[in-house]
Amino acid sequence: MKPQQGHDPFDLDFDADDEFAPPQAEPWREAPPAAAADPFADLPPVREPRFEIDAEDDYAVAALPPAPESPVANPVHDMIAGAEAAFGEASLPRINVHIYCIHPETAEFAEVAAADRRMERGVVAIRMGGLAAAVEAYQNQATPSLVMVESNDPAPVLLNLLDRLAEVCDPGTKVVVIGSANDIALYRELMRRGVSEYLVPPLSPMLLVRTATGLYADPSAPFIGRQIAFCGAKGGAGVSTIAHNVAHSITERLQTGAVLVDLDLPFGTAGLDFHQDPLQGVADALSQPDRLDPVLMDRMMARCSERLSLFAAPATLDTDYDISAEAFEEVTQKIRGAAPFVVLDLPHVWTAWKRKILLSSDDLVIVATPDLASLRNAKNIVDLVRRARPNDAPPRLVLNQVGVPGRPEIPVKDFGEALDLTPTLCLPFDAKLFGQAANNGQMISEVGPKSRAAEGLDQLAQQIARREPPQVQKASLLSSLFKKK
Repeated sequence: MKPQQGHDPFDLDFDADDEFAPPQAEPWREAPPAAAADPFADLPPVREPRFEIDAEDDYAVAALPPAPESPVANPVHDMIAGAEAAFGEASLPRINVHIYCIHPETAEFAEVAAADRRMERGVVAIRMGGLAAAVEAYQNQATPSLVMVESNDPAPVLLNLLDRLAEVCDPGTKVVVIGSANDIALYRELMRRGVSEYLVPPLSPMLLVRTATGLYADPSAPFIGRQIAFCGAKGGAGVSTIAHNVAHSITERLQTGAVLVDLDLPFGTAGLDFHQDPLQGVADALSQPDRLDPVLMDRMMARCSERLSLFAAPATLDTDYDISAEAFEEVTQKIRGAAPFVVLDLPHVWTAWKRKILLSSDDLVIVATPDLASLRNAKNIVDLVRRARPNDAPPRLVLNQVGVPGRPEIPVKDFGEALDLTPTLCLPFDAKLFGQAANNGQMISEVGPKSRAAEGLDQLAQQIARREPPQVQKASLLSSLFKKK
């Protein structure tokens, strides 16, 4: 990694043209440039920080305050690690990552982070010993693409070890330092020396994941929308109805773009629900995934409204749909570039491509009915997802057809406790409302806009999209008077 050039971005005379100029090709091991003059240096209470080892220096070992026993919460890290991205998240490329830890807790976080789905393409090695062990190890071996080193050393010792690491570090290697001092002066010095990121407690697996993936995020990469997969715990649970209505609510109520993809190729009902019968659809895209580009995709999709597009299923039995999991993965990945939200209506089958979609989607919604078969199948899906996605939010559970007259049901509370999952939405059984919407090719909000089902589906759409509907400005009395005239 190369040290940063030009003016300090924290100085008041910061020039955007100079700061964001393309860096010169200098290896990380070269000496850093001289620091720019601090505009606050003349103020009596402030002393310009120095990082040379000096007995009288503020950063000398004896002068450093002891580290707190319990780390103070860092609001920046909480924001980065706790908040989920509004759209699709970046993944680590196929690189080698070495993490040198000091504390066992950090090593545990690193192991959990290495198993995350966003890191599956990288090869992560976790070792103990911290920064000193990394310096010693790379004396006789090449450095990987990314090195994360933990250190509790005082600032002068830390910087001295980093200088030694720079002497044996390849120019293309990125270095992330995990320290204990939440010090802006130390952070600025590390940035000058070419360190990619500096992390302080409290740590978490997601903080390590987002730091690693963020370093390799390509600003010129195509836009990736958020993928929401709807899966039924058993046949007839109503997953298609829920998926179609949520997609409609995201576009019409929340006023944002979305693409609905009906992946039930022989029996899909999205075309019926939206009065669409396109000549091409998702089956054509899956048959030629390498040819699918934005122009061809736009031709294959049907426009249900100004903001909602539909990739309809052919819904015919004339063809045996023998399509590989790689084709499904490639097509769904390309569709994610077409809109901020991509809603996948998954059929009640179990295949390699469905498993891959379930585990790679940003959000997963399981639709079940309050009976024993749904409980067993939902538990199997939830357990699978929790094992494979330990750092992601748990799936959302929607209980549909609750309160069918004369039918024995598992109570909602017992259903949720068995899955260790609180249902996000419970939809009451309303044969007239849902039957009329299905037969007319309408959404629940169109047939019964004031019904409990319509309100619940709108709330589910808001939770998935993580946004509130735009406020409708009420017309003033004067404007209504003018209109009457």
